[in-house]
Parts: sequence; C-alpha cells; structure tokens
Amino acid sequence: MKLRHFIENKSFSRFILAVILINAVIIGISTDDRIYQNYQSLFIFLDILVLSIFTIEIILKLVVYRSHFFKDGWNIFDFVIVFGSLVLYNTHFVGVLRILRVLRVLRTISVVPSLRRLTSALFLAIPAIGSVMILMGIIFYVYAIIGVTFFGDIAPEYFGNVGLSTLTLFQVFTLESWASGVFRPIFAEITWSWVYFVSFIVISAFIILNLIIGEIVNNAQQLSEHAEEESKDMAKIMNDLDELKQMIREQDHKNNKTG
Repeated sequence: MKLRHFIENKSFSRFILAVILINAVIIGISTDDRIYQNYQSLFIFLDILVLSIFTIEIILKLVVYRSHFFKDGWNIFDFVIVFGSLVLYNTHFVGVLRILRVLRVLRTISVVPSLRRLTSALFLAIPAIGSVMILMGIIFYVYAIIGVTFFGDIAPEYFGNVGLSTLTLFQVFTLESWASGVFRPIFAEITWSWVYFVSFIVISAFIILNLIIGEIVNNAQQLSEHAEEESKDMAKIMNDLDELKQMIREQDHKNNKTG
C-alpha cells in the first residue's frame, strides 16, 4: 500500500513528467551534430539515466498493479516504449531506437490527466469523424466533377481531370494561396466562379471542420464529467471509510472500558 501510494502520488507523477520533458530537450539538442560530438559521453550518460528512471517506474507499477497493469492502454504504451528501448539499445536497429527515444516524449500524454482525457476524446470521436470524412469525400468528388466540367478547358493544370481537380480542391480547402494561385485566373475568365469556390470553402472548411471539432469537444466534456463523478464517488467512499474507522475505534474504546 505504501508503494502504491508512492507511485500514485502527484509528486512522483510530476517527477516523471519533468524527466520526460528533460528527455525531450536532450533529444532536441542531440540533433545538432556539433554539440553531440563534443558532449557525446554526456548525452549517452543522460540517455541511460533517463531510460533507467523509466525502467524503474515500469517495474514499480508492475509490482503494484501486477496483471491489472496491462488492462490500461496507456500502461501498455509506456511498457512498449521502455521495453523496446531496452531491447534495441545495443543493437544495429539505430533508426528504430531513435523513433522509440522520440516516442518517449509522447509519454507526457500518459502522465498528464487532462491530455489523457483529450486523447481519449479524440479516439472516441473516430467513428463520427469517419462518417464526416465520408461526407467530405462525397463533397470533394461532386465539386471535382463540377470543376472539371466548367474549368477544365480554362485551367487544365488545376481542373484537367478528376485527380487534378481533387488536389486543387484540397489546396483550396487548406486556404493556402487559393485566391491568387487558383481563383483569380479562373475568375478573370468566368465571373460566376466565385460561387463555386466560396460555397466549397463554406461547406468544407467551415461546416465540416466544425462538425469534427464539435464531436471531439463533446466527447471531452463527457469524459470530464465522468471523471468528476468518479472523483466524487471516490471521495464519498473515502469519507464512509473514515466514518467506519471512527465507529470501530469508538466501539473498541467502549469495549476496553467495559473490560
């Protein structure tokens, strides 16, 4: 119980978070070859130290939670990163090891509760996002056909076929140089073309994206409310346990007096 209290303590979580952030800074600095070559031994020592801390953390959690450790997806994520780093450390798979070192930074998500809720909300929104993406694909296809039909002869480099038209619409969707690069030359030839582009932007960039963002925000709010309810339930349970302990102490005290 003492070990469980230790690893679930906020100070321990903050320490692990600090190690993750330090590890991220070390990885970023080590990308400079001049600095890395001058302080190579220091970088290797710090990397081993960070990996050792992560390994001890995983071992402590395995000792406390045992088989329940692998019932949490975030614990599995942490275990794979740390175990993979240990296994590949002295092997020739340098590229995979570098990827695992970078992925250690993602452990920030598993340590910070708010980031976990946000990520969980994103995953919960995937089915709805899939439906939205299908709707967006239909809109892209319809507008691509319309673009080829009306603008294919004027701007074949943008609307010469369905593929080029779709790529052009994706550029318009990102709002990257769409006005000067795509819209203006066509507008000079066909004045009503603004209806085509403006309607596409309104439908795709504004309405569709708002649907996706709204779904994620809604899931995040539900998870937050669920977490608050769990916190209240846990506080109530702890309060009941305290009252039960107090009643047992009072009963023992009465029994001692009677005895």
